[in-house]
Amino acid sequence: MYIQQFFIDGLGCASYLVGCESAGVAAVVDPDRDTQKYLDAASERGLTITHIIETHLHADHVSGNTDLAQRTGAAIYLHEAAGAEFEHQTMKDGDVIALGNVRLHVRHTPGHTPESITLLVADTTRSEDPWMALTGDTLFVGDVGRPDLVGIEAARELAGHMHDTIHHQLLPLNDGILVYPGHGAGSLCGKSIGSVRASTIGFERLNNPALTPREREAFVEYATSDLPEQPGNHKRIKQINRRGPRPLGDISPRPLTVQEAVRHFRQGAALLDTRSKADYKAEHIPGSVHLEADDQLSNRVGFVLPPDLPVVLMLADVADYRRVVYALARVGYDNIAGYLADGLATWKAMGLPVTAGDVRDIEPLELNDLLQNGNGSRPVVIDVRETWEYAQGHVPGALLIPLGDLSRRVDELDPATPTAVICATGSRSQSAAALLGQKGFETIYNILGGTLGWMQSGLPLER
Repeated sequence: MYIQQFFIDGLGCASYLVGCESAGVAAVVDPDRDTQKYLDAASERGLTITHIIETHLHADHVSGNTDLAQRTGAAIYLHEAAGAEFEHQTMKDGDVIALGNVRLHVRHTPGHTPESITLLVADTTRSEDPWMALTGDTLFVGDVGRPDLVGIEAARELAGHMHDTIHHQLLPLNDGILVYPGHGAGSLCGKSIGSVRASTIGFERLNNPALTPREREAFVEYATSDLPEQPGNHKRIKQINRRGPRPLGDISPRPLTVQEAVRHFRQGAALLDTRSKADYKAEHIPGSVHLEADDQLSNRVGFVLPPDLPVVLMLADVADYRRVVYALARVGYDNIAGYLADGLATWKAMGLPVTAGDVRDIEPLELNDLLQNGNGSRPVVIDVRETWEYAQGHVPGALLIPLGDLSRRVDELDPATPTAVICATGSRSQSAAALLGQKGFETIYNILGGTLGWMQSGLPLER
């Protein structure tokens, strides 16, 4: 038997290659859109990918299932309750998928979504009993899957199903079974997912707060309270996964001249500048959106750019092209026109405008000085955390607009008024600042360290 985990930092997504080396066959579980890595890993082990299995229809990232199926001829498998509209094979509770000496036992474990499954994996050369569990978004290290991504109106019902799943499917498993979840730290599919990427049923039974014994109604309250912001663009991602993602195929850099880029802009394309913050602040094209090409790009873009726009990229290095394109494609942004190959020097030489500044990073003490002594330049403070975070304490006078709501509520704000954005630690506020910059706000402050930094500076909180 062979198993390999693939992990995407930032999104926190985990996928798996599992198979039988003696028979030379394997399955990929929950593939992401960069499918070449599965082909490479399988080839290195002498495996042919014959099955593509989804533990559920994902809401935080677009699957690579149709792309991988096109490249391998493997069938795609989903639970019968998924309602997928593309060609696939259905599974139900109790089914067994044989991969040579490996057996994948399908268990229906609803809660995160109605169709969620767990795969109990047995290596029959050692034992018929399961050795590990591929739990998808049902059981994480330190958490369980949130129930609200199908729709907030269904959250309480799904939380009840999760309670049943925990007590009837998970807790009866042997303590020694290894747990390989569909997400790790960084994912928004749980409240507080641990950074370790595997665990055991026994350890989670003793140490996972979500598995603490509770009556059903008490668990429903626990599971539907204090949830983080929903992944940006999650409803559209879910629809893409239900319809069947468009295969990406080969990802090769597409250089654009200034003239070609301008033609795309006139047709409504957005310019996404992925260079460093220092480079962007020094000089950039007016109207561009700045999000650095880091591990958080996938998480942030859904809060800043409409998903259907064509996108032109500004890159620090053409070598970043594939990584950036995959980061965008994973969250449904796959209409990439190309990258601006001529650079800013050519742009300026042609008499086209550039600007500087837009977003200024400041420390909490600087914000406090502006609030106390700013007079006419006193900024309005926008807290982009969730309601439950805001209620625990916020900068005095701060206006709550959760990041997921900012794009539709931005008209409530005055672009001419200095605006400071703050979150918990300074991550979400960067996305909010990028959105305000795109909307033409004249003075934008991003608060470094967020509300935590404000507290650590000894400044007062309002509750």
